[in-house]
Amino acid sequence: MPVGSAVHRLKSVTSTNDAARGLALAGAAHGTAVVADEQTRGRGTKGREWHSPAGLGLYASFILRGPANGPVPWPHLLPLAAGLAAADAVLAAAGVAVRLKWPNDLVLEEKKIGGILSEGVSGGADGGFAVVGVGLNVGHGPDDFPDALKGSSTSLRLAGARGVSVEAVFGELCRSLDCWYNALARGERGLVVKAFESRTAFPAGEPVRVTTAGGTWSGVCRGLDADGRLVVERAGASGRVALDAVLGIERARQGGL
Repeated sequence: MPVGSAVHRLKSVTSTNDAARGLALAGAAHGTAVVADEQTRGRGTKGREWHSPAGLGLYASFILRGPANGPVPWPHLLPLAAGLAAADAVLAAAGVAVRLKWPNDLVLEEKKIGGILSEGVSGGADGGFAVVGVGLNVGHGPDDFPDALKGSSTSLRLAGARGVSVEAVFGELCRSLDCWYNALARGERGLVVKAFESRTAFPAGEPVRVTTAGGTWSGVCRGLDADGRLVVERAGASGRVALDAVLGIERARQGGL
């Protein structure tokens, strides 16, 4: 079943990911989507809140299952595939080209415009499932973000794409996510990694500052490896580091290295 063939539309929900997970555990089919006008406890990565005011953003989650009741293909690459799908949808619906900040964010002029939250359940007779949530800031004006986010967030409206509907972006997202997920299902993980790398906010050679559980350090981005991990050459150290997770990554300012 193509992604978005079945859609559950809600006025308000704590989290579309939580609602989609409940549906998946009850047997909902691959491609089922949950979309809400608002989230009261929207979640981002690392336990962060996703600001989800009513009627201003796209808040959607998708149930993804493996082919022929098998395991979900390359689940660690789902955030990359979903990021590509969201970027495609924004370009198709609004004519705005966003960049992808590894591994979960969509950015425009260094401000966050969207994010991905991928969560999985493995095992079981049906091979388990993944729930992929996508949040995109669509109609937010300058006063629609909390003070803490005003300097770091933007929206399609603020980017000049006025009049773009959430529904239009959602329709494009369903089509593009179906394409990128099917690429993974066909085993084309290299295609997904290379496509993400071509749109990354931090191209190879870019000085960056990376924050991990072990602290903050500087280095030079060297692209992605075959498993979709960010590779950084750490300043003052030999060799390169392939990152599985980060707490934060930013472009290093002049003199930051």
